[in-house]
Amino acid sequence: MKRFCTLLLTLACAIPSFAQSKENDRIKESYHVMKEILGMPEGIPKDLLDKAECVVIYPSVKKAAFIVGGSYGRGLITCRSGEDFNGPWSAPAMYALEGGSFGLQIGGQATDFVLLVMNESGANSVMSSKVKLGADASAAAGPKGRNTSAETDVVMKAEILSYSRAQGLFAGVSLAGSTLRSDDGANKALYGKELSAKEIVREGKVKPPASAAKLLALLNKVTPRHAK
Repeated sequence: MKRFCTLLLTLACAIPSFAQSKENDRIKESYHVMKEILGMPEGIPKDLLDKAECVVIYPSVKKAAFIVGGSYGRGLITCRSGEDFNGPWSAPAMYALEGGSFGLQIGGQATDFVLLVMNESGANSVMSSKVKLGADASAAAGPKGRNTSAETDVVMKAEILSYSRAQGLFAGVSLAGSTLRSDDGANKALYGKELSAKEIVREGKVKPPASAAKLLALLNKVTPRHAK
C-alpha cells in the first residue's frame, strides 16, 4: 500500500512537469518558425512588423487535428508591453486557433501561421475570451515582401493580418471565420497558476519563462520600437 501511494504521488508530481514541458516546447517551436520566416527574402514586411502591436504564432498546425470538431492549432501570443505598446515584447500567453475554412487549404502538410495584430482595437479583441476573425475583428491576408508598403488599403483597414507557411512556401492567407482564444489550461501549466491572457501579456503579472528568451530576444532585436 505504501509503495502504491508513493507511485501515485510520483505520478501527481510528474503530470504538471510534463504539461509544462509541452508548453515550453511550443514556445521553442514558435521561435524557430518566427526566425525562419523573418529570414525569408519574401517574408513579413519590416514596416508592418514595426507597426504591429502583438504577434500570434501557431507552429505546425496539422490536418490530423481537424478530424473532430474542425480545425485546431496551438500557439502563443506576445505583445509590446506598456500602456501605449512602446515597451519590449511581453511574456507569451498560450493561445488556441479553432474553426474556419483554412483546413482545406492545408491538405496533409503541417502549416505554420503568423498573425500580426495591427492596432489597439485588434489587441483588445484578441485579449477577450474568444474572438472570431472577420466578425469580432477585421482580418485579411497579409502582404509579403521586404519592401511592401504598409500604407495599402488591406493593411489600413485590417486589425489582424495573417500569414501561412507550408512546404517552404510563404504567403498571406485569410483566416476569416476562425476563432482565437486563450489556452487557459496551457497557461496554468506553464506559469503554475490561473492567469488570463490579458494578465500575462498586457498586465505583466508574470515573468517570461526561460524557454521564451530566444523568441523575445529575436523580436526585440528585429523590431525593438513600435512605429505608429
